[in-house]
Amino acid sequence: MESIEALSKKLSDYLKPNQIEQVHKAYEFAHEAHSGQFRTSGDPYVSHPIAVANILSSFHMDEDSLSAAMLHDVIEDCGVPKKVIEEKFNKNVADLVDGVSKLDQLDMVSKAEANAENFQKMILAMSNDIRVIVVKLADRLHNMRTIEFLETDKQKRKAKETLEIYAPLAHRIGMNHVYRELEDRSFKVLYPIRYRRLRVALKKNRGNQKRLLNKIKRALEKKLVDQGIPAYVEGREKHTYSVYRKMKINKRSFEEITDVSAFKVIVDSADNCYKTLGVVHSIFKPIEGRFKDYISIPKSNGYQSIHTGVVGLDGQPIEIQVKTRDMNEMAENGIASHWVYKMGEGTETGPQQKARRWVSDLLELRDNFDTSKDFIESVKTNIFPDEIYVFTPEGKIIQLTAGSTAIDFAYAVHTDIGHHCRACRINRKLAPLSVPLESGQTIEILREKLPQTSPAWLNFAVTSRARNSIRHYLSNLKKSEARKLGKQLLDQSLGSLNVKLRHLQKEKLTEALKAIGVRSLNKLLEEIGLGNRVGNVVARQIIGFLNQENSNQKNSGLFLEITGTEGLVVNYGNCCKPIPGDSVIGHFTSGGLVVHQERCKNILPFRQDPSQCSPVYWHEELDREFSADIRIQAYDEPGLLATLASTITNSETNIESIQTLEIDIDHVEFNMTLQVKDRDHLASIMKKIRSLKNISSINRIHDQESREVRTIH
Repeated sequence: MESIEALSKKLSDYLKPNQIEQVHKAYEFAHEAHSGQFRTSGDPYVSHPIAVANILSSFHMDEDSLSAAMLHDVIEDCGVPKKVIEEKFNKNVADLVDGVSKLDQLDMVSKAEANAENFQKMILAMSNDIRVIVVKLADRLHNMRTIEFLETDKQKRKAKETLEIYAPLAHRIGMNHVYRELEDRSFKVLYPIRYRRLRVALKKNRGNQKRLLNKIKRALEKKLVDQGIPAYVEGREKHTYSVYRKMKINKRSFEEITDVSAFKVIVDSADNCYKTLGVVHSIFKPIEGRFKDYISIPKSNGYQSIHTGVVGLDGQPIEIQVKTRDMNEMAENGIASHWVYKMGEGTETGPQQKARRWVSDLLELRDNFDTSKDFIESVKTNIFPDEIYVFTPEGKIIQLTAGSTAIDFAYAVHTDIGHHCRACRINRKLAPLSVPLESGQTIEILREKLPQTSPAWLNFAVTSRARNSIRHYLSNLKKSEARKLGKQLLDQSLGSLNVKLRHLQKEKLTEALKAIGVRSLNKLLEEIGLGNRVGNVVARQIIGFLNQENSNQKNSGLFLEITGTEGLVVNYGNCCKPIPGDSVIGHFTSGGLVVHQERCKNILPFRQDPSQCSPVYWHEELDREFSADIRIQAYDEPGLLATLASTITNSETNIESIQTLEIDIDHVEFNMTLQVKDRDHLASIMKKIRSLKNISSINRIHDQESREVRTIH
């Protein structure tokens, strides 16, 4: 157990005697308040606040934060009023203790709606003082370090809560050291067998790679000395959960994950970061598309570094990060790095400002949601964003989620600019609003006097801010305005099919509306105007019912497998062969709707045009099989094909076709088309095949192609 004396010695490195005295006073108060209380480990309860304060001291947190750490449980566990804390210490300490206490009362894994309400309360607490979450994260870190003393079900509940809420928050505010430890400890509790096996594999890999990694390190150090660049080179193993996450996302075994190690080069200045990059690339061949300059444009949490992927001495890819000492400190501790509170002697650091701005944005975003549940789901999806950085015409940097369009950019600048947006220029050239943006582009928004907000924008808006601003605007439209907008959109869609709404016979239109599942034309127009239905889809549904030829075709079509396409002939792209579980998009053709995988290379030219493409979704209950192509590479031996065929047929599937290709004298490749129910069914088949001893690799052909397309685009 850490003593108050040992803590005081650590604090003397950066705090003044009177500040240390305040922390001492807080300890004495906590010691008295928690007298007679013990933790589940059997230790006196006061050992916990001392441990939390110790964690904060490693971040050089201020005396108010340390005092709050000492006192963070006295309100809830000891019944001490907030007013008493304010009288004995100060208002800052009292507010911090109150904020952390409120977070302690939250049940983050309760029912969804309550969970969401609790999350909102946490965001509000953070908005008042960002130090609240730093203290809470230190509290949670110590709890995870001593979690083995809790009952198993409580361990799992706490670990799940930590993995879903607190670890992402630590990452979002730049406290990466805390983030990594929280993830690994949660992973160990939730999946003990997987954790244990992966640790063994990492240890074995470490032993196998040690000589090679040392060789790489020495080569780097020697070259940097020769160039007169003072530097410290450190090899590190990626934390356990990040390796597991990569295996899970990429559906690969540990042996297939090549970049489990990385190097960090610490230099004395930003200039030497760029010089070091040149040295690295003179030794190792850089990998295209693996270079990131986070010094010129820092991440949203304040992180700065140069990242480059290179081919190592053994031909395997390795990641090398180059940063200064200050950048490294910021990378590890984020907003807690060398804390200087804005109301004190200095100003907030870059990460602290970014964190505060993020919290403010969350509070602003909250007002655009009808329910708390929608709010928390939106935050969860944006807590780990892949980022791009674009510029306004004035040179201001705007950070957006990867895949964002000009619509997202417009709403990021200001909500009113988004509502009045009519067109855009990308690098001074007119471009569709739906084009995905890339880092480094300059975006100019062209506006109209009247609002132009359209439900069609929801087809390509990516960020929560944009999507919810659009929905909020549309939901506030009066019914008459929504109908007017809906009529305009439907007329436009029908016009592209050489049909006018006013020329349709009333009786036949009524029949078509009934078949679509809407009771009146006004109701239909209202739903289109509010963005609940897509004008293009509705237009083609109507035509499908009015046109006798299409009407005859629809009965043999596959429209029941894709929701919202009643009346349309639905086919599936042979180019990408989508199956249930794939992310899909519909492409309007003269023959009906063709469903493609979202990343299919053949759909990319049309995705920019909402009049040609529409989001589609799989029906929840399907009773048919779909074709899927897989590629298997294996060491050849007699009876191999028979073993494969037996394994596949035992998985309740059929082989439609098979092609065999001899790679070399010992290796063979099989290209197979299988009949599967959905993506999960295919995954289970591939898992069984992968377990066979002679199999060297197996992948779904169109998944691999889509990854290649994603890399290109």
